[in-house]
Amino acid sequence: MLEQIITRIMNSWGLIVPYLEFLAIIIIFAVISKISVSSLRKRLIKTAKNKKQISDIKIFSRIVNSTLFCIVLIVAFLSSIGSWSGLGIFAGLLTAGLGFALQKPITGIAAWIMMVVKRPFVVGDRIKIGDIKGEVYDITLAHVYIDETGGMAETEDHSGRNVMVPNYKFFETDIINYTLTHDLIIGEISLLVSFDSDVDKLKKIIQKILDSKVKTYSDQIKKEMSIRSSFKDNGIVIRSLFYSPVHKMHDIKSDITLDIFNKIKKEKNINFAAPDGRGILRK
Repeated sequence: MLEQIITRIMNSWGLIVPYLEFLAIIIIFAVISKISVSSLRKRLIKTAKNKKQISDIKIFSRIVNSTLFCIVLIVAFLSSIGSWSGLGIFAGLLTAGLGFALQKPITGIAAWIMMVVKRPFVVGDRIKIGDIKGEVYDITLAHVYIDETGGMAETEDHSGRNVMVPNYKFFETDIINYTLTHDLIIGEISLLVSFDSDVDKLKKIIQKILDSKVKTYSDQIKKEMSIRSSFKDNGIVIRSLFYSPVHKMHDIKSDITLDIFNKIKKEKNINFAAPDGRGILRK
């Protein structure tokens, strides 16, 4: 009876030993790898000259550590079961898994090739992708780096935030390039005046202001400025359309708006519209 119990224990131990060996190898290697890579990382960080180099060293050390651990895990497992015939199957499954996991990065590389060949935009262009707008300052294999404009404010000024856009997104959404052919974009200023206002005189005032402020930009691209009007329930809408460099648009719109307002204040027969259609700046 005792001999049978001992025999069973020995048989069970014989089954457990390979797994213990496998676990011991993994633990020993993990400790050695951790110590070695950490020591190397500290030495490299001491020689780093800026924040980017420190970040690259940390990322590289993690990649090395993870790669070595995976290699030892595979080797130890196959050695413990005493067969290397499963290596091909394992490699096939690993390749399929990596292909699925790296689907977006691979798409990103394809997008990068498209950007290099087709040149939908280049460094320095003002673009909009999704809700992100700004100037491109770098294009890499994985990301496009954008110096954001506007952000949480309605302006064309830089927000101070830098945005990394994954390249694969350029296959998933529309891309607007404001400066593909030139740096000029169209701007609009509209105002609502009362029905009894002298609209013809107002248009002449606005035209004179546009000529002095932005006519030179329209001449560059041979595009005409225009002043259009339309009816509203409580007045007449006057829309001024003109061209301006994208980087100066908000400043120019502000200057033109103030000039128009100051001119209208001096005119007795031009009034902003009230809800009932009558002027609210009657003299």
